[in-house]
Amino acid sequence: MATIKIIGIAGTNGSGKDTAGHFLADHYNYLFISVTDMLRDELTKRGLPPSRENMRNLSAEWRRENGLAVLIDEAIKAYQQVGDNSKYNGLVVASLRNPGEAKRIHELDGLVLWVDADPRVRYQRIQANFLSRGLQRAVDDKKTFEQFIVEEAAEMQHSGDAATLSMSVVKAQADLELLNNSSDMATFTNEIERVLKLRR
Repeated sequence: MATIKIIGIAGTNGSGKDTAGHFLADHYNYLFISVTDMLRDELTKRGLPPSRENMRNLSAEWRRENGLAVLIDEAIKAYQQVGDNSKYNGLVVASLRNPGEAKRIHELDGLVLWVDADPRVRYQRIQANFLSRGLQRAVDDKKTFEQFIVEEAAEMQHSGDAATLSMSVVKAQADLELLNNSSDMATFTNEIERVLKLRR
């Protein structure tokens, strides 16, 4: 396999992971692949609602069957299937939620970026935008702040075997961290460029 310049984006819910991925795609010519979209597409094929619980269960199922880095490996396959990869500067994958995914990024000489923000800021973002995130996301996201915190705490640590989510370990494995408390897009994108040492 030819060397791929790869960035894995991890972080908390509502921190701006996908926004960062789309920015890198739009302004730095990376191919952006969302693990969440991959899981959602598979659940739709199975006739299951793409709820957070179903996505957690499906991702754990895939890791048990195909290894802890299966979602990164699938993203790389999708990148290779594009054809002429020379038109891209690299691959960006979000959202890493298992240590095996961060490990695979490092095995490929890539970087893991952790994106975070104050919990209240993230909660308010999600509540402000939940209707635009699709019907199932709207159902999942419409919760109290206390429920939001409890759900997030459960995703930070393994809830079973090594195939389950463990975002705290992914955070510990991150090479770079980015805090996104601003509501201003320019501030966020400037910070992405600064942390990743990018120049347009």
